[in-house]
Amino acid sequence: MIIIENEHLLVEIANKGAEIRRIWHKKRERNVMWSGDPAYWSRTAPTLFPIVGKLKDNTYHHEGFDYELPQHGFLRDQTFVTNTLKQEEITLHFESSDQFASVYPFEFTVFVTYRLEEDRVKVEWKVVNDNDRPMHFSIGAHPAFALPFQEGEAVEDYELLLDVTDQTQQYEISEGYVLKKELQEINPTLDVKSGLFANDALIYEGVEQIILQSKKDSSQRISVSFPNFPFVGIWSPYNKEEGTMAPFVCIEPWYGIADLADASGVLIEKKGIQTLAERDSFQASYQMKFE
Repeated sequence: MIIIENEHLLVEIANKGAEIRRIWHKKRERNVMWSGDPAYWSRTAPTLFPIVGKLKDNTYHHEGFDYELPQHGFLRDQTFVTNTLKQEEITLHFESSDQFASVYPFEFTVFVTYRLEEDRVKVEWKVVNDNDRPMHFSIGAHPAFALPFQEGEAVEDYELLLDVTDQTQQYEISEGYVLKKELQEINPTLDVKSGLFANDALIYEGVEQIILQSKKDSSQRISVSFPNFPFVGIWSPYNKEEGTMAPFVCIEPWYGIADLADASGVLIEKKGIQTLAERDSFQASYQMKFE
């Protein structure tokens, strides 16, 4: 593991997937991230690329050819190279180098930077189009936060606060695909409970911050801020047989979304797809604040 730290936080990052594996909160004396226990979910904070979510039949069509990609793409399983490492900051990158032509017909380089700013972790992405033609992609985050924050509490003692507006839209998942919810008032406060995830992830368009906090002690909170991101997902694995959720919640800012139920399958028509001009670059950032 690679380590960056300041007086508030110690962060461990793996070269595989450039994934945060642990964030130690020095004041609270606990790991604020999910442990990665494979009994529930072995990942902790993967980067999703070049798609977010699931494709219809795991397939898309582009310029006369069909390609197959698994849910969330392949970048999370690749080994990144460390570019620069300082005490409070690290940048890693991955270059495609013609490894994925059979599943993704574009060459790219992705940079991931983690920077500590007091009790915050700022995450920066840079996607470079290494082609002499436009490139189409999505990118997303998937950090998981352990619950409860302290002994003596249960997951039901927590709530999610969403900064909804009149423009916010909510989506639901049906058989792995996305449907827009119609004529339903969006609740800005969600009680964390197993039934919340009985139908898979909650998906919103037009939300730029979500706070996860204890209802017993609101000074203990995690704020995820993602200005200008078009979508965000909230998810925890749901056990249908037992009617329980896993002891963590994911808050996932996305530049992309799973296929809609009526998606055409054509890549450039995919909802949320980003288009990057030849030899150009895309940059985005979000931050996680741990109080």
